Amino acid sequence: MKAIAQDMFGGPEVLHVVDKDQPTAGFAQVLVHVRATSVNPTDFWHRASGGLQGRIVPLGWDVSGVVAAIGPGVTLFAPGDEVFGMPRQPEPAGTYAEFVVSPARHLARKPAALSHEEAAALPLVALTAWQALVDVAEVQPGQRVLVHAAAGGVGHVAVQIAKALGAEVIGTASAPKHAFVRALGADRVVDYRAEDFADVVADVDVVIDPIGGDYGPRSLRTLRPGGIVVSLASPAETALTPIAAAQGRRARFMVVEADRAGMLAIADLVERGLLRPHLDTVLPLNEAAKAHELGERGTTTGKIVLTTEP
Repeated sequence: MKAIAQDMFGGPEVLHVVDKDQPTAGFAQVLVHVRATSVNPTDFWHRASGGLQGRIVPLGWDVSGVVAAIGPGVTLFAPGDEVFGMPRQPEPAGTYAEFVVSPARHLARKPAALSHEEAAALPLVALTAWQALVDVAEVQPGQRVLVHAAAGGVGHVAVQIAKALGAEVIGTASAPKHAFVRALGADRVVDYRAEDFADVVADVDVVIDPIGGDYGPRSLRTLRPGGIVVSLASPAETALTPIAAAQGRRARFMVVEADRAGMLAIADLVERGLLRPHLDTVLPLNEAAKAHELGERGTTTGKIVLTTEP
């Protein structure tokens, strides 16, 4: 099979196509013929420095495709089923490839309303948003949710999920992306380049922060007492927890986990017309380096997707 590999850490130019042996599904696993995968910031981090593992790993965490074979004991799927998911997180799945093996229960059936390209754009960002909003923040109808980078990968999905949960949603985005964020369902959009969101947003129950740095401390200023900032950027964000506690507020850092229940909830939102990913760019798998170049510019609206289709 064809796959994307690298021999050293570095920029997008280190990515290249290689021939590899096709993997085999083991116990409780399925072999997926990958139709599409997507690009996430964690891919850039691992390509450049190896991430937390500090070693070269096969890139790609998202998959949408067709079950090619099942291993012993699998009962959820059969060959020919269309599936999507985020296999094996936090271990690398290696979905920048034509085939990938996944634990069966890390996948869900692909919603018929989505193409493989659209479905591949969802798992990592949608599970991140779902787990942040539902599992960590426990968002309730009528609460106010502030989503940073609301036009980005996690952000544009978090806006839609928060609205589906019945929240009032405020997003931060550059002015050219305001119409897009409003179309997602945001009740208000703040131009972070023109004004400090912490000066114009108040009494928020939940903040979703995929940016990090000074966004965390500034976001605390927008919270009502007892409100929570959910940080997604890096483990360094755990330092915000005692600062928030001293102010009568809360802060949590979280890492997305493989989650079949979450995938089923996401598929349900799609089928109910409450969630749909936006595709910024779709490229063939052999142009992974170009996809990384585009992604690292930081101007992507929605997601960049790689497809194995000819």
